[in-house]
Amino acid sequence: MKKVFFFAALAAIAASCASPEKMAKMAENVKVNCVPPVLEVVNGAIDAQVSVTYPKDYFNPNVVVEVTPVIVYEGGEAALTPLKYQGEKVRNNYKTVSSAGQTVRENLHFDYVEGMEKSYLELRGRVLAGSKSISLPSKKVADGANTTYMLAKPAANIAFKKDNYKEVLSSTTEGQIKYLVNSSDVRNSELNSKSVKDFLAELDAINANERATITSTEIVAYASPEGDVQKNDKLSGNRSSSASKAWDKVTKGHETLDPTVRSVGEDWEGFQQLVSQSNLEDKDLILRVLSMYSDPAVRENEIRNLSQVFTALKGEVLPELRRARLIANVEYKNYTAEELLDLVENNANILDEEALLRVASLVKDNAQKESIYRKAIERFSSERAQYNLAALYMREGNYEKARSGFAELPEDADILNVNGVLAMQKEDYKAAEDFFRKSGTPEADANLGALLIQTGRYEEAARLLKDTEGCCHNSVLAYILTDQLEKASARAKCGDPKVWYLKAIVAARQGQSEEVKKCLEKAFRNPDLKARAARDIEFAGYEF
Repeated sequence: MKKVFFFAALAAIAASCASPEKMAKMAENVKVNCVPPVLEVVNGAIDAQVSVTYPKDYFNPNVVVEVTPVIVYEGGEAALTPLKYQGEKVRNNYKTVSSAGQTVRENLHFDYVEGMEKSYLELRGRVLAGSKSISLPSKKVADGANTTYMLAKPAANIAFKKDNYKEVLSSTTEGQIKYLVNSSDVRNSELNSKSVKDFLAELDAINANERATITSTEIVAYASPEGDVQKNDKLSGNRSSSASKAWDKVTKGHETLDPTVRSVGEDWEGFQQLVSQSNLEDKDLILRVLSMYSDPAVRENEIRNLSQVFTALKGEVLPELRRARLIANVEYKNYTAEELLDLVENNANILDEEALLRVASLVKDNAQKESIYRKAIERFSSERAQYNLAALYMREGNYEKARSGFAELPEDADILNVNGVLAMQKEDYKAAEDFFRKSGTPEADANLGALLIQTGRYEEAARLLKDTEGCCHNSVLAYILTDQLEKASARAKCGDPKVWYLKAIVAARQGQSEEVKKCLEKAFRNPDLKARAARDIEFAGYEF
């Protein structure tokens, strides 16, 4: 009696579980879910988690179910290695699914293939029972695939090195009146000295030069650093007064400005400069004393203790410090942009390195730019011109010449950025990231932002690019990818078609249909974007 009951129970259990054929018919009772429901391409790959829920009494204990995830796209399909699940009575190493009902989850990974932006993910299955193979209905689990991150502008920001060309040049010209020791009287010989005559000649030349303007004049009087400090301060003041009177005499008949008059006192700065430039045997000892003591009296006492040295100073250095300087501050107008463009065509040899670098930035023709940079390299061995020439080759796509030019230059922040761009071209993202982070230039930060988007680190990209100047395409994109749509919209101010395309994506995600159409009309000035929009899942349901 017990045996009869046991076999009846087994029969009931078997009857309660679906046969392979019934499993195919009851497949609609199997629930599937995908996260994300719309597939997204990140860093060249599509990752998703699929959950399959088998209801109670569905999974036959004696079968194996084989499930193949497949992305179907325009032009082909991509299938993963089949996933296998076994019933409770199957003795194999697959995942076991209970006949009482169970949910199984699988992480799927596909390599992106062009065309997958218009695709869907489905699960294809079959039931294996002995020699039987019964197909299950395919189940669509997700649409695909979002490729918005691919709108990133590539990491190719390379700045030209700047010139130091100045539109206005500042200079000074000066003459000197020398005094005898402890005297503030201006001698007639000093009024007619070569120094004063040369100064007056310079004033006349400046006034005759239409590019030059005297902006101010000065009289600065000093005393040599010897003796009592207070007496020297007074002596310096007296010399400033006598030099002011002498100015009025010597500049009479010469166009100039009224000077500001200053008295410095003891001229320790001039003393140090003259000693440094001298051939005195013990000049290092004197300079060491100056660095050790700041008090003028202590300094003088220590130097006087070096009796032989002080004797030499009295003869060679100190007389030069008993003086008043007559100074004219001058501004010269440098060549204008128009003049530079004319000179580079007709008289380029008078242009210095800075002028050549400036005019290269003004010309539009790349062949002419190259010629100007070569002149700067040949005449001045200009490393900046060498760098800019290589950068020009890079922008033209002549990468071999660019690499060769950059390789000859010493490493600096700009070269580190260039190395990052070159590494990106080889898809060596780790090396590129290291170079960009070490460089730290604005261009390197922009390039790093592009790299971070390409490698799926959207949050960091958004933080890095938020402070970039102007309207930055990649910063708008980073805000979109991190779902900061208001910030993306606020940042997208320039009229580039690609930025209008990004604005259309923002509008689509916000459900603003009319705004989508308006933005896409402007984006479609670039025909490539119209072709993309037709396949872009961001605009599913829109007609173009």
